[in-house]
Amino acid sequence: MLHLLYILAFTILAVIAVANLIRNLIMFSFDRDGLRNYPARNSQAGNQGGFGYLGANSNFAPHPELLDSTGKMIKEPLLVMRSINVEDARQQLDALYESSPGHKIEKSEEA
Repeated sequence: MLHLLYILAFTILAVIAVANLIRNLIMFSFDRDGLRNYPARNSQAGNQGGFGYLGANSNFAPHPELLDSTGKMIKEPLLVMRSINVEDARQQLDALYESSPGHKIEKSEEA
């Protein structure tokens, strides 16, 4: 009888976990698509939106790394990666190795 109780309890917990996962995925997709409208942080409404500290913080200042040289927010991504083939990467690494100070010392010791 105790085994059936354990099976029932874990089944209920598994159903709750899966339902929570699905609900979080749906809410994440809404956040990502921008379907949710948040009030502006620097509005005079204060904490009427119920967003805790962020709603009460009307002196929003972005991090300095998110600003360009003129003080405006950067709109483009901060990290851009491009694909490179293996031979180009190997040539660049070899050039770095050959230009390093340790490589010249090893070369003079071998002679």
